[in-house]
Amino acid sequence: MTILFDLDGVLLNTEPQYSAFWHQVGKDLFPETPDFAARVKGNTLRHIFDTWFPNDDEAQAEMKQRLRAHETQMTYPFLPGAARLLRLLQQAGHTTAIVTSSSLPKMAFVLREHPQLPQMVSRIFTAEDAPRSKPAPDCFLVAAEQLGVKPADCIVVEDSENGLKAARAAGMKVLGLLTTTPRAVVETYSDYVANNLSEVKLSDLETLAKQ
Repeated sequence: MTILFDLDGVLLNTEPQYSAFWHQVGKDLFPETPDFAARVKGNTLRHIFDTWFPNDDEAQAEMKQRLRAHETQMTYPFLPGAARLLRLLQQAGHTTAIVTSSSLPKMAFVLREHPQLPQMVSRIFTAEDAPRSKPAPDCFLVAAEQLGVKPADCIVVEDSENGLKAARAAGMKVLGLLTTTPRAVVETYSDYVANNLSEVKLSDLETLAKQ
């Protein structure tokens, strides 16, 4: 069994901090787009730049500096049940990976708070590993290829609409979490739905893998 976990909103309780940041960016720079934070959720920074700051190196550099400053001040606590489930899967001999739209510089902040994280999973894939951002399936397909498994044999654990769409487009089974996205959206793209990982048992994942 191979389980691919998104990071923010799935393993780490960081989405409220990012939502506040992008909401302020939208308020400052795109006041005509009140749902700016929701639109960029789950996207790589490169995709955000290409979509919202195309061909503007100065604006991109300023935004990158602003985001890094914010991430330096952030905390990266585990969501309920996340560390427990990773340990259970590891003890049971299952393959696990983190597949995130976050960049390597952001991951450095995460690992500063959780230096044990690389030992809790088989691999960590970041934005630099995928040609296209979610909702394109690239990140999950790259992970499956690198792990030597078929997409149909993978379970993706996601919370954002873009991430759920990417998992579905990759042809993988989807466990959707209600940590950051309304139930109606999550249910549309998921094979199994839970409030957070504290509700998910090892047997639930094993049953889903057999479907």
